[in-house]
Amino acid sequence: MINPEHKKKEFTYRGKTLEELKQLNPKEFAKYLKSKERRYFLRNYPEIERFVKRVREKLNKNKKIRTHKRNIVIIPELVGINIQVHNGKEFTPVEIVGEMIGHKLGEFSLTRSKVVHTKAGIGATKGTKHQAKK
Repeated sequence: MINPEHKKKEFTYRGKTLEELKQLNPKEFAKYLKSKERRYFLRNYPEIERFVKRVREKLNKNKKIRTHKRNIVIIPELVGINIQVHNGKEFTPVEIVGEMIGHKLGEFSLTRSKVVHTKAGIGATKGTKHQAKK
């Protein structure tokens, strides 16, 4: 039997709630990232800060946010935002949720499509090798 008082578990990242993470300054937040992401974040902090500033401006103007920057580390300030990330061919919509914190944008916009196999074409099998080609 389901308990009516059962609530969905609140999201935490390394023991901190999303609200607590948003209050941290970016350098303090970096301490909670894994080592590879932390080093990347700290080295490229100015670029990430410019990206976040641009996202804030576009949100104020109610414009779509499109980007080719697949290497931006997702920070708590971006949670809840829809960003269209380029995958080499088109822009893929990505809604950022709490579980994505610490990952890069490109991880959620796949560059390779799933292979869909259909039936064999003419010449693919021995039975169709001698059919007339139109």
